[in-house]
Amino acid sequence: MRRSLRGSLLLAGACMLAPAAGWTQSAPSPAPGPSPKPKLVADVALTYNTERAELAPGNCGCFWLQGAGVDAALSLRNGIGIAAAFNSGSASQVAPGVDILKVQYLAGPRYTFTAHGKSAESRARLQLFGQALFGGVHAFNGAYPSPTGIDSEASSYAIEAGGGVNLLLARGFGLRLVEADYVRNALPNNFSNTQNDTRLAFGVTWRFGVH
Repeated sequence: MRRSLRGSLLLAGACMLAPAAGWTQSAPSPAPGPSPKPKLVADVALTYNTERAELAPGNCGCFWLQGAGVDAALSLRNGIGIAAAFNSGSASQVAPGVDILKVQYLAGPRYTFTAHGKSAESRARLQLFGQALFGGVHAFNGAYPSPTGIDSEASSYAIEAGGGVNLLLARGFGLRLVEADYVRNALPNNFSNTQNDTRLAFGVTWRFGVH
């Protein structure tokens, strides 16, 4: 009788555990989570540049340099990152028989704010950035005073501070709607040996993630 009672208890326990085992086997697996976001975000821009310059401060003799540029930025955390830029510009007949060609290379910190739509599903549409870049400039084909006379080439430090707005489109591509920068260098001009220019840029951008 004890064996019969023990067998009945085992049979009842198996019947109680069977539905639970079946439910465990048929329970749906959890949905996969979203793919991890890139650790870094890089932005590259190719631009057309126009820069207002002057022969000497206080005595405008103003002219506009036309050229192109490329810049790249790497966002490290919370919009804070680093940027590097290479710009060129040229102008003809800024003075009788004087043409100017210059190239500028700079790097420094950049802060980028990305504006999203109201809903979480909407894509980011605008980027606003501000930067302060430091580097150098080299000018050719000009007329630059020097202790030995007039040189056709000159170099100096360069500082650029400003910002711009990017419109983000599909597949990482976008437009640089505008960029405005204050540009300062120390190219010799037989006056104060400083140049204070204003540069505007427009172009296309490409944004991509770096894991």
